[in-house]
This record gives sequence, C-alpha cells and structure tokens, in this order.
Amino acid sequence: MSKSRFRRVVTRLAWIPTFGILAMPASGANTLDELLEQTRNARALEAKALEAREAEFLANRERQKEMLAAAKTEFDAAQARSNQLSAQFDANELKLNELETLLKSREGNLGELFGVTRQVAGDLTSVISTSLVSSQFPGREEFFSKMATAKSLPSIDQLERLWFELLREMTETGRVARFETQIVTPDGEKEDAEVIRIGGFTALSKGRYLRFSPGPDTLSVLPRQPGAEMIAMARDLQESQEGYVRSVVDPSRGVLTALYTERPGLWERIEKGEAVGYVIIAVGAIGALCAIYQFLYLLRVRLAVSRQLRQLDQPRADNPLGRVLATFRGDPAQIEEDADVVELRISEAVLREQPSLERFQSFLRLAVAAGPLLGLIGTVVGMIVTFQSITETGSSDPKLMATGIGQAMIATVLGLGIAVPLLFVNAGLASMSDGVLQVLNEQSTGILAEHIERQRAQTGTRGLDPATAEV
Repeated sequence: MSKSRFRRVVTRLAWIPTFGILAMPASGANTLDELLEQTRNARALEAKALEAREAEFLANRERQKEMLAAAKTEFDAAQARSNQLSAQFDANELKLNELETLLKSREGNLGELFGVTRQVAGDLTSVISTSLVSSQFPGREEFFSKMATAKSLPSIDQLERLWFELLREMTETGRVARFETQIVTPDGEKEDAEVIRIGGFTALSKGRYLRFSPGPDTLSVLPRQPGAEMIAMARDLQESQEGYVRSVVDPSRGVLTALYTERPGLWERIEKGEAVGYVIIAVGAIGALCAIYQFLYLLRVRLAVSRQLRQLDQPRADNPLGRVLATFRGDPAQIEEDADVVELRISEAVLREQPSLERFQSFLRLAVAAGPLLGLIGTVVGMIVTFQSITETGSSDPKLMATGIGQAMIATVLGLGIAVPLLFVNAGLASMSDGVLQVLNEQSTGILAEHIERQRAQTGTRGLDPATAEV
C-alpha cells in the first residue's frame, strides 16, 4: 500500500461514530496502530468529561432542591404574615367604624360648628389672599387654605387663630400703618423700603404707588405712576408725622389705581392723532401766538389812547388817537376850509390806523373755520384705518380697532380744541379793536364838528349849511 493511499484510508476512518460522539484523531497519525491508540485515548477523555458533567448536574439538582425548599418556606411565612395582617386590618376597620360612630354621636352640635368654621375659612381665603394687610403679615393665606380643606376637626389653637386673624383683618383695614418690608422695583430687583399702608386699600413707598401680588405676598412698584397731583399727595403722606393729610384711597384694593395709571397722557393722546393732529396743533399754535401778540399790542394801544384822551390839546405820535389829532391840530396849514375835505382827511387818518388794530383777525377766523375741517379729515383717516384693520384680520376685535378709532376721536377733539378758544379770542380782540376805533371815530367826529362851528363863527352864518354859507 502506498503512502498516499494509506493517508486517505486513515482520514476516512477518523470519522467513525462512537456512542454518538465524533472523535477527531490527531492529524499526526501515520499508521493504523497510531490511529487506534489515538481513538482509544479520545474515548477515555470523553468518558471522563461525561462523568464530570453528570457529577455537576447531580450537584446542581441538589442545590436547586434546597433553594426550592427555602423559597417554599419563605412563601409560607409570608402567606401566614399576610393572613395575620389581613385579619388585623379587618379588626381595625371594625374598631375605626365603631370609634367614628361614637365620635359622631358625641360631637352633637360641634360637627355643625366645625363645618361652619371650615366654610368661613374657605370664604376668607380669597379675601386674605388679595388683602394688603397680608403684605405686612404674610403666611395667613396658607393657614386659611389648610383649615378650609382639613378633614380632621380643628384644634383649639386653630380656632383661636381663626378668630384672631378675623379681628386683625377688621382692625388693620381701618388703620394707616408704617412697616419695613421688601418691594419689587419695575426692573425686577428687590429693595428694602418703608411702606405706608392705608387700610386694605392703598400702599405707598417713597412717593410711589404699589400693588400687591397675592402669590408671594410681595409689593411691587407700579410700572407707570399716576399724575403729579397723586404723586404729590403720596409724598406728603410719606413725610407727615402727625395731623391730617390728603391721600388717595382706592376702594377696589388697587385695581382702579392700576387702571388709572394706564390712561394715556396729553402727549400720548396727541401722538395718536398722527400727521393730521400735528397740523391742527401747528395751526392752533400759530393762531395763539398771533392772538397773544395782538392782545399785547391792543392793550398797549388802549392804555396810550386813554392817556391821550386826558390831553387832547397835546397830541402824541405814540398812539392812533394822537396821530389822528396831529393830522389836524399839529399844523394849522393843513386844516382845510371845506368841511368835506376835513371829513375825508379824518376818514383817511382813521383808515390808516385800522389795519394795525384789526391785524391777524382774518387769520384767526380762518383758523376757527379750518380747525373742525382738519378734525374731520383726521376722523375720516381714523375710520379708514379702522376698516383696514377689520379687513386684514377678519374680526371686529375692539383692541384692533382702538388705534383707528382713537386717531379719529383725537383729531376731532384737537380740531374743536383750537377752534373754540380761538373763536373767543378773536371775539375779544375784535371787541378791543372796535373800542379803539370807536374812540377814534368819536374824536374825529368831534374834530369835524369843531371845525364846522369855527367856520360858521368866522362867516357869521351859524345854523346854516356849510355849503350854503360858503356860497
């Protein structure tokens, strides 16, 4: 047998099944004897491994039996404990029911009293949570809320504190108190400050009005403060030590004060009028300046005319009456012999003074007429803005329409606001100028009558018509 063929036979014999286990001989077997020896050794090793595994399995089976027995013992003990506790629970339930029945029977009218107490505590929870008194005495809301939701009967201490808090709330509501606490500034920072509390209505600190936050029982400065008058009253109250001082009392516990501070100021209202409002204000301002200038001028003229009336024989050029008198009395050569010429001279002198006396009155009448018309333009523009907001959003939300409506109303108010005062001012200026012109006309007519009388005296034809006497 050749060596290669012998190796193929050895390879086939290497996969002979033995007790269901395939023995893999060593690859170095070159003869049948070596292969037989290797197969015998492999069988011995396999038998030894099987014995070890069987011993391990038997050992594990005994340990599992012990663990199972321990678990059964523990389960039986737990079951017994459960049965014992269940029996004890049932016994406690019966005893608790008996005790509750006994408690209800012994409570009598006290049960109704405790129910009323819890109801009162619940009603007062909302009052205490929004009361300014809680800013000085924090922690009361928690006590009332716990007492209102308590299932057990209240103790004597709780009943006494309930009575005490009710009495303190009534007493502090009618007092003006000063106390130190922390307040929250509009920037969100906390600072120590002295607070003046007017009952349960208003709280002040350093001339600023405060609002109460129910949750953390803290006072915060209003982001926008009310007008100067209310701030001045707050400062006076802060600085006062005795006596009586005027102050603001908000019966709504700060709600009205907060709403009042949200009202827009004068400049904010003017800004809502936008471009039309600025035009109306410009017209009114120009009219006011013209009216003030003309009023001062007429006032000076009236005083000068009054002085001239006391000295008609000494005409001065610093007033209209003096200039009119100087036209005929200053130079005798200018006095005409003809009455018609004299009358024309008088009319010329008066007409020369009239424009300065009636200055700016035409513009004031124009401003009075233009004010309501400009206001009407602003109203139309505001309504256009309102309708555009409705069209764009598809809803008639008052907040969306407020801008347009505010612009319309502000423009109308501004237009009427300049027209009505300028109307009265123009009437006053016209009255003053008419008074001066009346004095000029009276004095000029007197000059004319004096000239006619002098002319008649010279011709000896008193009582005749000047034209006839001249003929």
